[in-house]
Amino acid sequence: MNTLAGLALRLGKMLLQAAAIVVLVFLLARVVPGDTVDVLATQGDLTDAQQQVMRHELGLDRSIGAQLLAWSSAALAGDFGESIRFRRPVAGMLATALPTTLRFAGMSFVVGLVIAFGLAVMAATSGSRRTTALIDAVNIWSIAFPTFCVGVLGILVFSVWLGWLPVLGSMVLPVLIVGIDSAGQIVKPLYEELREATAAAHVRTARAKGLHPLRVVVVHLLPTALPIALTLSGLVLAGLVAGTLTMEVLFGLPGMGSLLLNAIHGRDYPVIQATIVVIAVALVVINALTDILHRLIDPRVTA
Repeated sequence: MNTLAGLALRLGKMLLQAAAIVVLVFLLARVVPGDTVDVLATQGDLTDAQQQVMRHELGLDRSIGAQLLAWSSAALAGDFGESIRFRRPVAGMLATALPTTLRFAGMSFVVGLVIAFGLAVMAATSGSRRTTALIDAVNIWSIAFPTFCVGVLGILVFSVWLGWLPVLGSMVLPVLIVGIDSAGQIVKPLYEELREATAAAHVRTARAKGLHPLRVVVVHLLPTALPIALTLSGLVLAGLVAGTLTMEVLFGLPGMGSLLLNAIHGRDYPVIQATIVVIAVALVVINALTDILHRLIDPRVTA
């Protein structure tokens, strides 16, 4: 019962954090000078009277509190409204952009896990200094080099100079960049955990029995490192939800990042708000699932 109460409390806190993020973004979007009507007026020939009529039709002449209440009521019912700029249902625009972001984040996450686990296992079982040095290099990479800057450099090298990849629309380069960055966040603590596990009595006994090294790794080493790997993976995956957005813009991928940036430029409030809601809810779900799985895998976690 205590465990269920603790999970419910954490989930409640996460939902409140998500709600706070949504409200903050709602307010910040309206603090920026100009609104959608101003943007449309610069693109066309709208008189002052037409602008006032349009603001009234869109509800932009109401107080911020009234706008927030109206939007929240509709959003809770599953209605994200209509894009002000494109006159399209926001839900449909999200449904079009979300698969690209999920595919990008998912592929990057898998690449990061493969690199992190591969390097950590090789270093822990072989004791190779070269592999250990490579772990340090990947770890420093993730700390010292922002993915956006690496992305710009990657475009210059592989797209402009070498011509191997298109400048826009390809996922190969951004997936590798974000994947290596994710691996750098996981590999160092994972290696330390595996290195300690190799000195455990049951691992030494398994090796003395002549068990195949792969079996020793899968049966005896990896289960020991699973709790910390799960925790780190949850943090990385949560970071990917937001971190992939800038890379989508840089590489011209039609995902949530590009949708959000275009909406911000056009002061398209319904699209901005709906996109932030999806991101905030995704973070809550990822953190909640990670916490639940961690508690199931490691019974020592009870608080």
